Amino acid sequence: MKYRQYTFTFYLNTSHAIYIEGKRGQVHPHTWEIILHLLYMQDNFIAFHKLEERIEQYMERYQDVCLNDIEPFNKINPTLENCCEYFKNELKDILNEEGWLLLMIEIRETPTRAYVINLLDADGTEDEQFLEAFSNRLLDQIAGEERTNE
Repeated sequence: MKYRQYTFTFYLNTSHAIYIEGKRGQVHPHTWEIILHLLYMQDNFIAFHKLEERIEQYMERYQDVCLNDIEPFNKINPTLENCCEYFKNELKDILNEEGWLLLMIEIRETPTRAYVINLLDADGTEDEQFLEAFSNRLLDQIAGEERTNE
C-alpha cells in the first residue's frame, strides 16, 4: 500500500469577539467543527486513539474559553480565517511527528459556513517545500515498490 487517506473531525467549544474596523465586537460562542484531511504514509497498524488523544490534548487549551484572552489570539484578530491558519500550522507539526501529512483543514463555525485551507494548493514557501519533500518521498516509495515487484 502506498498511502492511506483519512478524515478526522474534532469539536471545539469556544467563544470570541472579532475586531471590525478597529472596534471589538460582541463576544459570542461557537461549537467549531474542525475537519482534518490526512494522509498516512506507512503500511503498519494505525493506533487512531493515540492520534485523536494527541489532537484533543492540544485543543484542550482552547476548549470552553474566550479566544481573545489567550495566546496568540490576544494579539491577532480571532477570525475564522486567522484561527484556521494558526491551527493549520500547529496541527501540521503535531501530525508530522506522528507520521501523518495534513492535506486540508476545514473549520466550520456554523453548519452553513466554513473556511478551508487546502495544502495541496499551497502558495506559501514553507508549505511548498514541505509538499515537495512529501511528493519526493512518495515517488521514492512507489519506485522502490515497483523495483521490488519486478
